[in-house]
Amino acid sequence: MAESILLKNAKAFAVEIVKLCKSVSAEKNEYVLTKQLLRSGTSIGANIHESKYAQGTADFISKMQIALKECYETEYWLELLESTDYISPETCMKTKHVCGEIRRMLISSINTSKEKLGEAEKTARRSRI
Repeated sequence: MAESILLKNAKAFAVEIVKLCKSVSAEKNEYVLTKQLLRSGTSIGANIHESKYAQGTADFISKMQIALKECYETEYWLELLESTDYISPETCMKTKHVCGEIRRMLISSINTSKEKLGEAEKTARRSRI
């Protein structure tokens, strides 16, 4: 099975998050915030990957929604690292931009899946009548 663009982007983003966290930890001796960023930033792709093995559309949507929540959390940690001068505004903006692209793709995928689920439920109800 070919890897989706969303998963490829999320994996590449996770790699960038790992590198960013390593850099901040090494250069600024900051471990608490970077650990949080590392967890949320890498969790996005992990949940997208897990969604490939969902037990149906509702489970798929649930896993994608978790990935979406992790996107929002990642943006929060990036903002906090910028506000505390651990990362530059440019690094924050660039990283948040990539995270935002993934977030928009997740929202689109979730909305499409919800529409399909709704259509399937309508069809199932009609067939019972």
